[in-house]
Amino acid sequence: MTATTPTELHTLSNAHLDALEEETIFILREVAAAFERPTLLFSGGKDSLVMLKCAEKAFGAGRIPYPLLMIDTGHNFKEVTDFRDARAQELGAELIVRSVEDSMKRGTVRLAHPGESRNVHQSVTLLEAIEEFSFDALIGGARRDEEKARAKERIFSHRDSFGQWQPKAQRPELWTLFNHKLQPGEHFRVFPISNWTELDVWQYIARERIALPSIYYTHKREVVDRRGLLVPVTALTPPKDGEEVVVRDVRFRTVGDITCTCPVESTASTPEQIVIETLAADVSERGATRMDDKTSEASMEKRKKDGYF
Repeated sequence: MTATTPTELHTLSNAHLDALEEETIFILREVAAAFERPTLLFSGGKDSLVMLKCAEKAFGAGRIPYPLLMIDTGHNFKEVTDFRDARAQELGAELIVRSVEDSMKRGTVRLAHPGESRNVHQSVTLLEAIEEFSFDALIGGARRDEEKARAKERIFSHRDSFGQWQPKAQRPELWTLFNHKLQPGEHFRVFPISNWTELDVWQYIARERIALPSIYYTHKREVVDRRGLLVPVTALTPPKDGEEVVVRDVRFRTVGDITCTCPVESTASTPEQIVIETLAADVSERGATRMDDKTSEASMEKRKKDGYF
């Protein structure tokens, strides 16, 4: 990454964050007004924590009008799940956790082999949770700058009765007028921070002093270099024959299932330092850290059509 001086960071404007925050708060309130059984997808990651901060501003601390929902693969980083639980308790919010492991016990999820990543199978567990609680709107933290398929998606993204997304049949969103009409069994995925970028998120975290799980900041970790990614060495992701295990200063740009999420080299220990790094980054966070997006150009779009976030 190309170095950016502290002086450049000092002169970097964040005035646009007010407009982004205002739009996000408007969308969060629109969901509360338009739907009967909405929920906010909350993983404990930075994007969902930014949304949660906006929800606090929209409704007041302790008054968020919908529950938080987490789909747990069982292979999440403990630092993140512990933070998730603590933050929900601090807010006094209802936290619903549904596990891919429970879907496996029911037989609705079957792994091709024990080492297969469970990440893609979250779609099944999510659709089961939607049916269980009759959710009609799910608020997610996806952003258009993350990945090509997410760049195609509307803020209010319609899902049919099978939970599927049809990218060629999306509803227009002119002048922030949203079509909330649903048929029985259908639902919406709503993305209030669609128009934010990774840089916006980190500037907002810095401005609002939002606490994050520790793995977002620099720490030493054993990794192996695999296909240009730094794969963390864990019981779930052991080194392969011939791979050299090294200890690097790393941080996570995004967090998810251990089996498909990689850190990047970094010594950034504060949001301000991460803003500097993000200014110089030339690869999106998913492109730099997610093994599951490396399988093909259409990986994310296929998963979203099948019900993924």
